[in-house]
Amino acid sequence: MGALLEVDRVQAEYRDIPVIWEVSLGVAEGEIVALVGGNGAGKTTLLRVLSGLREGFLRVTRGAVRFRGEDLGGLDPARIVARGLAQVPEGRHLFPGLTVRENLRLGGYLLPSRAQAGEVLEQVLVLLPFLRERSRQLAGTLSGGEQQLLAIGRALMQRPALLMLDEPSVGLAPRMVTVVFDLVARIRAAGVSVLLVEQNVRRALALADRGYVLENGRIVLAGPRGELIEHPRVKRAYLGL
Repeated sequence: MGALLEVDRVQAEYRDIPVIWEVSLGVAEGEIVALVGGNGAGKTTLLRVLSGLREGFLRVTRGAVRFRGEDLGGLDPARIVARGLAQVPEGRHLFPGLTVRENLRLGGYLLPSRAQAGEVLEQVLVLLPFLRERSRQLAGTLSGGEQQLLAIGRALMQRPALLMLDEPSVGLAPRMVTVVFDLVARIRAAGVSVLLVEQNVRRALALADRGYVLENGRIVLAGPRGELIEHPRVKRAYLGL
């Protein structure tokens, strides 16, 4: 499997205070990679760096982010999306006053033609038939779990090679957590690599091929899922064992 995403010794600061320290990680084509850690570990901040969402006081001071071998440094978020890297943010950030279909259509705004957007929309609806059934419903009237599915569908409208999911299980009922994680497996089966950022360490590592543990802005552990699940530090800090 070829390298898709390479994060090479990245350091970032927020208001001149280091928040990400010498982070290196990678995602290969066809992989699900989990990035796990507790609240305040720096997971969302790192995703913002990867997505180019560095407005305000967040800035990268060292290292490089490469996608398909291209350095993403200096590119704005729209150009990063156009290269095949999409993010589903924590909290979903849908347009509640628009319908399900309208939210999906907005996800494909960078596609070169209406015809192509229609083709991609049909592919998303095949993967998520629930969205077809609710296509005329306002996004704001969906349940939390249903909104999460819509947010993922909207990101898939961008035809990503790599989908980054930021805490997709937060606030969801156990049944919907299972639905979301099953969807992530089907997305990988459809040919999209996944970087899964989660506090639900047990579920994330069970699904992923490999994982990284982020604590206080640093990668403290990395390895195949089986190795991490059995690591004493992970068992003690995250699995309650």
